Amino acid sequence: MEEDFLVAQDIYLKAGVHIGTKFKTKYMANFIYKTRGDGLSVLNVQKIDRRLRIAAKMLSRYNPEDILIVGRRENSWKSVRAFSEATGTKAFIGRYPPGTITNPNLKTFMEVKIVLITDSWPDRNVMMDAFREGIPVVALCDTNNQTNYIDLVVPCNNKGKKSLGLVYFILAREYLKNRGAIAKDDDFKYTIEDFTEE
Repeated sequence: MEEDFLVAQDIYLKAGVHIGTKFKTKYMANFIYKTRGDGLSVLNVQKIDRRLRIAAKMLSRYNPEDILIVGRRENSWKSVRAFSEATGTKAFIGRYPPGTITNPNLKTFMEVKIVLITDSWPDRNVMMDAFREGIPVVALCDTNNQTNYIDLVVPCNNKGKKSLGLVYFILAREYLKNRGAIAKDDDFKYTIEDFTEE
């Protein structure tokens, strides 16, 4: 049965959104479709698509200025910037200094109501700050991630440039559709390439 995906299934597959790592945690077992002969775990594309829909709906309940998107790993920088530009959300690229969302005395202080992180390990400082403040965390999680302190897990390859570009492209487009800023996919003025590192 062919499902109605947010993008064509072959676009997901070409971007490698489903390719996990050789390490898998018990937290991510529910999202793993199979483990290949070479030891790489493969994520379930239907579950990725479903979680992207849920994440976009969850984010769309918040105004852009109340959302912070974070990506410490360099592979995510272009995607995070493009998401921020397309949606008007706040973005933090590179090393996040602890206290940025908890300590009003810092020059970098930001007030936010929800956080979207690219990877729970390198982005753990913001994840822990959000947890302490009771701010919901949406996180892109690969097969090797732990999911403690995360409110919504979006399973995907969160290390590959093409995968991250596609995931953030979809989230930005669906966020704007859910907010009523655009009516249909064709109204989104950005392309997947705008979100993807070369």
